[in-house]
Amino acid sequence: MKKVIVLAGTRKGLWILSSDPRRRKWTQSEPAFFGQIAWHAVLDPRDPKTILVASSTGHLGPTVFRSADQGRTWKEATTPPAFAKEVGDTVKQVFWLTPGHETEPGVWYAGTSPHGLFRTEDGGATWEGVKGFNENPMRAKWKGIPEQQPPDAPSSHSILVDPRDAKHLYAGFSPGGCLESTDGGASWAPLNKGVESPYAKDPLADFSGYDPHRMQIHPRNPDRLYMQSHFGIYRMDRPSDTWVRIGKNMPKAIGDIGFPIVLHPENPNVAWVIPMDGTEVWPRTSVGGKPAVFVTKNGGKSWQKQAKGFPAAQAWWTVKRHCFSHDGLRPLGLYFGTMNGQVWASRTEGGRWETIADHLPAVVSVEAASV
Repeated sequence: MKKVIVLAGTRKGLWILSSDPRRRKWTQSEPAFFGQIAWHAVLDPRDPKTILVASSTGHLGPTVFRSADQGRTWKEATTPPAFAKEVGDTVKQVFWLTPGHETEPGVWYAGTSPHGLFRTEDGGATWEGVKGFNENPMRAKWKGIPEQQPPDAPSSHSILVDPRDAKHLYAGFSPGGCLESTDGGASWAPLNKGVESPYAKDPLADFSGYDPHRMQIHPRNPDRLYMQSHFGIYRMDRPSDTWVRIGKNMPKAIGDIGFPIVLHPENPNVAWVIPMDGTEVWPRTSVGGKPAVFVTKNGGKSWQKQAKGFPAAQAWWTVKRHCFSHDGLRPLGLYFGTMNGQVWASRTEGGRWETIADHLPAVVSVEAASV
């Protein structure tokens, strides 16, 4: 391992931050895709030279770019994600990217707005719709209910691949809920039991007004899932199909509303969240203007505040669902980006924080990797 890379996607392009393994000094690239929205940039864990970027190119629409040299040069997909005529929808954003299983080196998945799932088998050059979702007769209900549509746009995200089984997939839809497939996407079942939602028309319904913000599967214990929802922080331990709201153990003055959640790659009991103001008007900023990360080390039974290095007051940050990541090193490095153009980092698993980039456009995604 020679360096750490942090991919910061913004509303005006992509910046690549890099450092040696000590992570004390950082260099910042010139912007790629300047003026475009870089919704999600991901380095391929199966090939550390490959990066895919989902972007919106102004009047030219949504697309995907691929780099085979860690961002020095880029090539656009020849066939970007697009709905089949039978679906009757148009892709407005390619919102999410997920590398496929380690046994499928050319496979990636993409989530879009409006809700859609797409797959490539050639490293991102050509994309096809996952018919089991896009052309499913239930897709209209999976879109969520009208009164719960988000201010930006509906988004398909949190596409997860079980490391034990390439055909076992999870996906999140905001709004709409969580779905699971055990046959590579040919069929899907809702996975929303236990989630609290004031929008749910029937609390016992399989899908009705749910809004996951970020779902994660633990790489060492894939039977454990975590979710940061519009309605709290949850954990699920399979084979159970019911979410448990572990966010109720957060300090009441802080609450458990937010966007991202990050898991420790080795310890399934450790997770980090960044709470947002979840009052009735949903300001979506740091609670009280006092930003903090919270960590659990016992699967959500208790939470501790981590705010050393942050401003003590009048810091009204918003951190979106794509914008929190780790580098996999020991001690674990944590990274997140804010809508006011900062990238923050901790070399000590949240013990202390510092900025590694400032004055960027609004940051909409952060992904870190050690290569």
